[in-house]
Amino acid sequence: MSQDNFRAHKSGPVPVDIVLHQASRQLELVYETHGSFKLSFELMRVYSPSAEVRGHGIGQEVLQTGKTEVGILKLELVGNYAVKPTFSDGHDTGLFAWPYLYELASEQARFEAEYVAKLQDAGLSRGSTMGATQRPTQSDGGCSA
Repeated sequence: MSQDNFRAHKSGPVPVDIVLHQASRQLELVYETHGSFKLSFELMRVYSPSAEVRGHGIGQEVLQTGKTEVGILKLELVGNYAVKPTFSDGHDTGLFAWPYLYELASEQARFEAEYVAKLQDAGLSRGSTMGATQRPTQSDGGCSA
């Protein structure tokens, strides 16, 4: 994506460049003053800010499983505030606003640890493919964008 597509955004850092790395299944985000990050497609998919993943309220989150091999087929710029990925499993309803995308990228170790813990609590692992999604066994809140 061209640097001309991105401008300063008052609610958080905006990437000056975004690169899809299909072979490694990572989205590279380059920020002018905040460095760069490589974010796995899997983490983006399991923390998609869509209602399909988050539900419509606390306790309605859907634990995503079997996403280690998910790809991104298309990445669209949405206005001046977000990107919308189309994942290879057909999921395409999550809008990743700049502040949430930066939070996910800059704190990905925390998000990944939380995800692994949720899987373990459900008796699953990252490689589990039992149904594409699972309802969590306990309410532990969702991520806020």
